[in-house]
Amino acid sequence: MKVAISVPNPVFKAAEHLARQRKVSRSQLYSEALSAYLGSRGADAVTAKLNAVYDAESSGLDDVLAHAQLRSVADETW
Repeated sequence: MKVAISVPNPVFKAAEHLARQRKVSRSQLYSEALSAYLGSRGADAVTAKLNAVYDAESSGLDDVLAHAQLRSVADETW
């Protein structure tokens, strides 16, 4: 899909330089950059959702389970 965008001159020049350096088209460079940005924002969204769950629910272990875990590693040497 074709998209028209405006970017500041210094960003455009840096992107042009990087595209030439990597021997990729400007379109490919912008597409990769946008994909990376969206991917990182997706991880942030997952983290935010998990934080919301743990804000509402306790993440602590049940006492019985905690004691069982401690007993299972009591003889371990670290």
